Amino acid sequence: MPTINKYVDISEIDREAKKDLIDRHSPFISCADTATAGQPFEVTVKMGNEYTHPDDFDHYIESITLFNGETKLAQASYVPGTLGNIKAHNTTTFTIIPTGKKLKLVAHGYCTKHGIWEGTEVEVPVVEA
Repeated sequence: MPTINKYVDISEIDREAKKDLIDRHSPFISCADTATAGQPFEVTVKMGNEYTHPDDFDHYIESITLFNGETKLAQASYVPGTLGNIKAHNTTTFTIIPTGKKLKLVAHGYCTKHGIWEGTEVEVPVVEA
């Protein structure tokens, strides 16, 4: 099983290099506050908040995976150069159909040089239509 690095609150980290490393590799989820059962629901995952990530042939974001708890919902894979070989925020929007009472969304980003990074879980209540 590969090591999964987890996002930590970067305001508590005093070294800029450490803050840079953690931020640029962490996936951040944004979506609406509530979802409607059976209706399309968009979830955007952005790699890095403050800092951009390289897009070099040997160092790039290879994939972003979205989970609902332990269940894999979606995955997007990339090749080097997808972002034009410049530092950027790899941003992916997934459309899912929610079921159940609540979503527990978690994203993983895979960097070819620094491994798997997990963002902070986002809970979204699912209401009936």
